[in-house]
Amino acid sequence: MPGITPRIPLRWIAIGVFVLSSSLSYLDRQLLAALAPTLRAEFQLSNQQYGLVVSVFAIVYAVVAPAAGWFLDRVGLNRGAGIAVGLWSLAGSATAWTRTFAGLLACRTVLGAAEAAGIPATGKANAMYLEPKELALGTAFNQVGITLGSVAAPLIVTFLQPRYGWRFAFAICGALGFLWIPLWLFTSKRVPATKQPGLSSPRREPEGLLRDRRFWGLVVANALVMTLYALWSNWTTLYFVQERHMTQAEANRQFAWIPAVFATAGGFFGGIVTYRWIKSGMDVLRARTRICWISSVILLATAAVPLMPHPAAAAGAISLSFFWTLAISTNLYALPIDLFGPARAGLSIAGLTCSFGLMTAFLSPWIGAVVDRTGFTPVCVVLSAMPLAGVAILGRNLRK
Repeated sequence: MPGITPRIPLRWIAIGVFVLSSSLSYLDRQLLAALAPTLRAEFQLSNQQYGLVVSVFAIVYAVVAPAAGWFLDRVGLNRGAGIAVGLWSLAGSATAWTRTFAGLLACRTVLGAAEAAGIPATGKANAMYLEPKELALGTAFNQVGITLGSVAAPLIVTFLQPRYGWRFAFAICGALGFLWIPLWLFTSKRVPATKQPGLSSPRREPEGLLRDRRFWGLVVANALVMTLYALWSNWTTLYFVQERHMTQAEANRQFAWIPAVFATAGGFFGGIVTYRWIKSGMDVLRARTRICWISSVILLATAAVPLMPHPAAAAGAISLSFFWTLAISTNLYALPIDLFGPARAGLSIAGLTCSFGLMTAFLSPWIGAVVDRTGFTPVCVVLSAMPLAGVAILGRNLRK
């Protein structure tokens, strides 16, 4: 098949394999959140200390992300993604053998460094296989992978932990990533990319990107919008345990997995709406910013989550918050490709990955400290306004 442009179904198969890599990444990542009450007891942690564990992952994730994006652009998608998946699978499996708090932090450090390449690799695959109007849809499909991992984590924990213990969950889930590498190498040989970005100068390329105000507008906007993503990704199980007085098993089985499903629906909603607007003739940037404005206004309702009278109603409110957050996110992560092209996709998307990691690193201990003192109400109120502030900054920096 070399030299032949693949039909749409074939190139979407390639995207689907990267969707699977995202699911494995988030499965390894979200096991910590699903097991948070157990690990807090195992290592005798407060909520604030648990927030610090999340921060260790996030700091490394943020610091390594630009280098990971540059590495992907330099060595290519196949080699870069294979190394990243192999390393994070090793770190996830090794968590099963940790006996000390320091060992847990070490595993999360390596996991954060390796997974820093995950989103940039997926974004680069989208840039190489998809058309501009399809980019938000590609990001939405990637959210399917994220959701599969996020939903699977609490359900797998609910099944495995009572029978085999929490360590077995880390061991078996981490090992799954080693099966992905040959699958992608097999797929990439049979489904060539429609666009093969050339390699530009490694010295001039980052400098040009860093001088572009649009890039920094994206970085800041992403950090503010994704505060709600960080909240519901890392604290949902603990919310139901602490605020709704449920056990970990009850929270994971009944409610903790539901918001991630709605997040996927929100990602597809944001992608489909912009796809139709662009296809009808609307400017790409206008379509993406319009859905971002609409979603950010609706997200102000996140402040009402603590007011819900029943755990099911709270799960519904959290789900809607996650839905509209992802409607923005799918378009934010398409914008670097719109603005800077496939050749710089790895590095430009890594900028968003970095901003998300730094935000999570600073935000998580604050969430933990506030929850320890007063509960989740102030957290929901403050973070409900962050997406609107982020979209306002984005709009200003995209103006010519």
